[in-house]
Amino acid sequence: MNRRTTLATVNRRTTLATALVLATGLALAGCSASDGQDGGEPDLKVSGAYIPQPVTDGMAGGFLVISNHGDGADRLTGVSSDIADDVTIHKTENQRMVEVSSFAIPAHGELVLERGGNHIMFMDLKKKPLEGEKVSVELRFEKADPIEVDVPVKEATYNPKQD
Repeated sequence: MNRRTTLATVNRRTTLATALVLATGLALAGCSASDGQDGGEPDLKVSGAYIPQPVTDGMAGGFLVISNHGDGADRLTGVSSDIADDVTIHKTENQRMVEVSSFAIPAHGELVLERGGNHIMFMDLKKKPLEGEKVSVELRFEKADPIEVDVPVKEATYNPKQD
């Protein structure tokens, strides 16, 4: 091998090594805690909570928004309440309610539980909640501490978008 061939080989290897180091650095940067998926802490706040007065004695729906102002994502994993022993979370899929085990709450994002979409179901009500009352609800999360919310009962046709 002559000197020119040797220099060309060294240059290719140096360029390849540099590219590999840069690619690895970029890949690791993409996995850093600043992406909000695994790192940082969630900072959850609940707003807009309401339960429409149920039209039957057996079940009710609950709606609210959970905002996450933190750098870490979280998940709503459960709900409990003193008005029902069976409280679950559901999504609406093809005009059918489907029970789910959790809902994602992205970092710097929100989870919206609303009519026709994701929601809380109170089954086998112990007592039918009436308009003007408040229902105590505990929201449980994968990472954050539970949040207690006193949810107002609104008229059956209540629509927060008309407020």
